[in-house]
Amino acid sequence: MIERSPATSLGSAIAAEGTRYTVTVRGLVLMCSIGIRPREREARQRVRVSVDLTAADPFPGEDRRRIINYEKIVARIREIASAGHIDLCEGFAERVCTACFIDPRVEWVRVWVEKLDVFPDAEGVGAILERERPVRAPPG
Repeated sequence: MIERSPATSLGSAIAAEGTRYTVTVRGLVLMCSIGIRPREREARQRVRVSVDLTAADPFPGEDRRRIINYEKIVARIREIASAGHIDLCEGFAERVCTACFIDPRVEWVRVWVEKLDVFPDAEGVGAILERERPVRAPPG
């Protein structure tokens, strides 16, 4: 545990330690055209999306310019959900992973996508994908 002194903020103490940090979006519920069954193509259904984004760099304290912006992530998820039909939860999750890596600060991402109304006795069914930032080949 880090003890605070009056002259040191918790944010700068953590940043000095080189701690990585994770930004989360939990339980974002959207209407989406998703699924391979004919009835799923005819009507949109409720989908819950959750995301963990781990930064590549140490926690920057309260420097807002260096923090992963969860508002942008939520906006991208909403765009994906409204962009047209998606066959599989895995496909939705893959699109969200790709969208998360638009932010160069994101090193690793985990995405949960669940359809909420498939089975009356289950909270949801879906997929979880985890991805690391793709490595770029050196120029040559």
